[in-house]
Amino acid sequence: MTRYTDEASWVLGLHAVKSALTQGTAVAELLVDAKRQDDRIKEVLELAHRAGIKCRQVKGGVLDELAQKTNHQGVALLLRQQQTQDEPFLKALLKKLEMAPFLLILDGVQDPHNLGACLRTADAAGVNAIIAPRDRSVGLTPTVRKVASGAAETVPFIQVTNLARTLKWLKSEGIWLIGTAEEATQTLYEADLSGPLAIVMGGEGKGLRRLTGEQCDLLVKLPMAGSVESLNVSVAGGISLYEAVRQRGNV
Repeated sequence: MTRYTDEASWVLGLHAVKSALTQGTAVAELLVDAKRQDDRIKEVLELAHRAGIKCRQVKGGVLDELAQKTNHQGVALLLRQQQTQDEPFLKALLKKLEMAPFLLILDGVQDPHNLGACLRTADAAGVNAIIAPRDRSVGLTPTVRKVASGAAETVPFIQVTNLARTLKWLKSEGIWLIGTAEEATQTLYEADLSGPLAIVMGGEGKGLRRLTGEQCDLLVKLPMAGSVESLNVSVAGGISLYEAVRQRGNV
């Protein structure tokens, strides 16, 4: 059986696999539970056949071992190469945009479920790319891809070596950096989010790192009327992105 490598990754679950197949993602092969013969599996097999992708039927235990604790739903897709992008890709992306950039920056998000949810919301909100540091952050794992429900194949995920340096460069390109922090004195709804924008979110528990916060043009907070002190990063990110969508007239 093919194993994980640095150059390859797996997509698990029916929705994520179908999305990868329809998006034209570079695929090495498709693994399918030999016992599944239902219509949903047949649809996946038909998509793979149209794309000329090799399909291999395996025992369910093989997929269980591959997926570990992720619900694979009887399918696993092996990508030819990792879809994480880098700094040169980011520069090329911004250069070819015909609209004001709209970015999401995640400073140290380590929970794959949070990253997957952020990718899904970013796709829905029309975000051009998600940027994260390479160190102390989760990458595009199979769990991330499954939670993202196809958004990992549509939203560029860019991992950079030095986040503070990247933020400084984005500012030099005229992109306004709005960070979220509990200690901010201004709320999200008082900020202008209509121009070239990057919303900067901190990781679980610790929030924005000091150097990241110092690079932001403005820090904002979400109004909290209840007893909880903060929201999950994916929830807070969704609220922030859609306030930007509202202000930018994309509704």
